[in-house]
Amino acid sequence: MPASIGNPPQRNQNRATPSSRRPFFLLIVLPVIAVLLIFGWLFIRPHIWYWTYSPQEGDVLFQSLPHGALTNAIEGSTHSPWSHCGIVARERDQWVVYEAYGSVQHVPLDTFWKRTRRHQFAVYRWKQPHDAQINDILAAVRTRVGLPYDAKYEMDDEKIYCSELIYKAFHDVTGQPMGDLVRLDDLNWQPYEQTIRQLEGGPPPLDRMMITPRGLSEAPQLYRVTSLNVE
Repeated sequence: MPASIGNPPQRNQNRATPSSRRPFFLLIVLPVIAVLLIFGWLFIRPHIWYWTYSPQEGDVLFQSLPHGALTNAIEGSTHSPWSHCGIVARERDQWVVYEAYGSVQHVPLDTFWKRTRRHQFAVYRWKQPHDAQINDILAAVRTRVGLPYDAKYEMDDEKIYCSELIYKAFHDVTGQPMGDLVRLDDLNWQPYEQTIRQLEGGPPPLDRMMITPRGLSEAPQLYRVTSLNVE
C-alpha cells in the first residue's frame, strides 16, 4: 500500500540559523576581540619599543618617574613629562645608565627602563662635534660616583641631581654650558610650595638657578632619536 501523502515534517522552528547568530557575533564577540587586541597592543608595544632600541654609549635618557611629591613638583613646575635622566655606558659587557638617584651610581639599563611611569621615555644623542667627546664626558660622570642626591636642586659640588650630573660632566670637558639654567621663580613653583618648603626647611629659594631635566632635553648639543608615549 502506498505511503499516505501528508504534510512534510515540520523543522524545528527554534533552531538558530546562521543569520540569527550573526547579530550576536557582531554585537558581542567582535567588540570583545577588539578590546583584547587593543589592550594586548598597549601592553606589548612598549616592550617591542624597548627590545628594538639599540643603545649607544653616551645616549642621554629621559623618563617619567612614578608619582611622588618631588616627581610631581619637577614635572609640574617645568610643564614637562621629564622628572629624571641618565647617561648610557658600557660596563663589563653590560649596558648601564649612570644617574643621580639616591646617589650617583650606575644601574642596568633594564632597571632604569622598568622604573619608568607609563613608559614615558626618550632617547637623545650628541650632535657633532660633541659625539667625539662621549668618552671624556663619561669619564667626568664617573668621577662623581658616590655623591649623594640633591633634592634641593642646588648647583654646588657637595650633592648632585640627575640633570646637573650630565650638565657638569659636559662643562668639565668643554667649558661650555649645556641647556639654559633657569631661576626657580621663573618656573611654575607655586602649586608645589609646600613640597619645596619641606625640602628647604624654609621659604622657596626663588633666585636659585638650576638645570632641569626639561632644560637639559632642550640643550642644542642633543637631538632626539626616539621616544615613547610623549609628543
